[in-house]
This record gives sequence, C-alpha cells and structure tokens, in this order.
Amino acid sequence: MGLYRPLRYNVGLIVTVTINPAIDRIVSVDRLAFEDRGYILSRAEAAGGRGINASRVIHQFGAQTIAVVPSGGSTGKRFEEDMQHLGFPYVAVPIKQAIRTNLILTDKHGLTIKLNEPGPRLSPKEVARFEETVAGTLKNASWLLLCGSLPPGVSVDFYCRLIDMAKARKVRTYVDTDGEFLQAALEHGPAVVAPNQQEAEALLNRSLITRAHFREAVERLHGMGAEIALLSLGSRGAVVMSAGKAYEIVAPRVDAVSPIGAGDVLDAAFVWAMENKSDFVDAARWGVAAGTASATLPGMSVPNLDQTRAIYDRTEVKPLL
Repeated sequence: MGLYRPLRYNVGLIVTVTINPAIDRIVSVDRLAFEDRGYILSRAEAAGGRGINASRVIHQFGAQTIAVVPSGGSTGKRFEEDMQHLGFPYVAVPIKQAIRTNLILTDKHGLTIKLNEPGPRLSPKEVARFEETVAGTLKNASWLLLCGSLPPGVSVDFYCRLIDMAKARKVRTYVDTDGEFLQAALEHGPAVVAPNQQEAEALLNRSLITRAHFREAVERLHGMGAEIALLSLGSRGAVVMSAGKAYEIVAPRVDAVSPIGAGDVLDAAFVWAMENKSDFVDAARWGVAAGTASATLPGMSVPNLDQTRAIYDRTEVKPLL
C-alpha cells in the first residue's frame, strides 16, 4: 500500500480551459432498464464541463484555480449564475450562440447514461478572443488543464496552439480529451495526457483488456509525445507511465453511488499533487483516490481533501512489468 506522503499545500495557480461547457441536467432514477419504466427520484441542474469540475476539486483542496469558459445565450446566463456560487474565479468569454445543454440519467446502482449536445458554433473571432483570454491567465500559472471536447467551428489544432502557448511561458499542460483532438495534442508534447479506457481504445484502434494491454497502451501514448501517460480505468484504478517506468494504481472497493465526473476529479487531484511536489506515481495515486471518493458521493458532488486522503491510504501502487 505504501505510506501516506504529507503534502505542503503550496500549489500555484492552476488554469482550467473548458471550451465546450454545458448546463448539465441530472436526473436520478430508481433504475435504468431497457423497455421498462423507471421512476424519477430527483432532478438538478449545474454548470458542467471537465475543466469546471476540475476547478471545483482544486478549489475544494484549498488551491488556487481559475476557469476559462465561453458563455452565450439564455443557457449562458443560467450557466454563469451557477458559476458564481462555486467559490473560485472564472473568466467567461462572450459568444453569440447559446452554450449546450446535456442530459445525464443515473440510477441508484451507479448506471449512467449521458446525452450530450455538440455545442455552439464559434466564429474565428470568438476562438481568437478565447485564446487571448487564456494567454492572459497564464502569467502566474504553473499548470494549464485542457479538458473536454471541442465545439463546432474550433479547429482540431486548438489544443495544440494552447500547449505551445503554455510551453513558451513555462506552464505545464495536462490534456483530457479524445479522438483526433487527443492525437493532435500528443504531437505537441504535453506534460500529461489522460484518456479513459474507451478513449484510448478508440485512439489506438484496439481493445484493452489485460494488464499487458494497459502497459502497452501507456507505452504507446508516452511514445507519441506525452511526458506522462495516464490511463484511467474507472473503478479499477489507473495505469501511469513516465521515463519508461509503468505502474498500476489499484483503487479500493467502495460502494459507488454516482460515477459522474470521477475522471475530472482524477485530473484535478493529479495536477494538485504534482504541484505539491509529488512524483508522477504518487500523483496518480492521489488522482485515483479522489476519483474513487467522488464515486461514493451523490450527483455532481466532489470530495474534499479528508475524504480523498481516507481513500488514498487504501489505494495500492504496483510496478507494471
């Protein structure tokens, strides 16, 4: 298991980018079953997006963060009203079209269905203004998190330009996206890439089933340009590789309530720990612990540091040979 490593909590500014945020409508039901009825237990709406969720965790852990998002239309107004209650600063870049609304269905057994809109179409001027805004936040930043899908009108090299911008300012980048966006980003050498199992399978065009497959996957991601490759495996934990060394991070068994946003929580805790002078293996352990703790909480709740530490103490690290 390993000993608990105390951290110094001297984290610098962590900037998160969510270029395709949403109003998440979360419907909790008693059960999800094909061709059978279920009963709604609760409904909620919240500002959603991978970067926003990551900023929530970083803020909850007592660190400095700022979220950069676009906002437009009636949904943008509701989105910003919710953002104002999250407790951390954000910059909303005005766009003409309304931001998207996503529907999330989840039952009490943890089964989840996500139905996402593609998002608003951004004009070239809006994209340029967004990039300028991100650049303005990097002066005192140590990390830039690039999170989620890109909406229509945003070219596939958008994250690439931000990676290059951050490198020029000596800011490390963490990329959590998929498909062609992930492949393009890898070519620009981000500090960390963190696909989940399904995203990695799509990128590498193969099924990942065994521990040997997982090691091969992170080895290929590392070879494609990432300094650190982190493969998230949900309730199984994660596999991480850097400098030719791979490790399996094994999550403890917990009673999962809602897996919504667990990967975003992992992202945030990993960067938080890295900034607190953890090595990449210990940072992955913190990330898995936080993601696992998140799954035990209802809805879009994120864990605090004490809840995460309790899981961290039960999270195992094994060399992956």
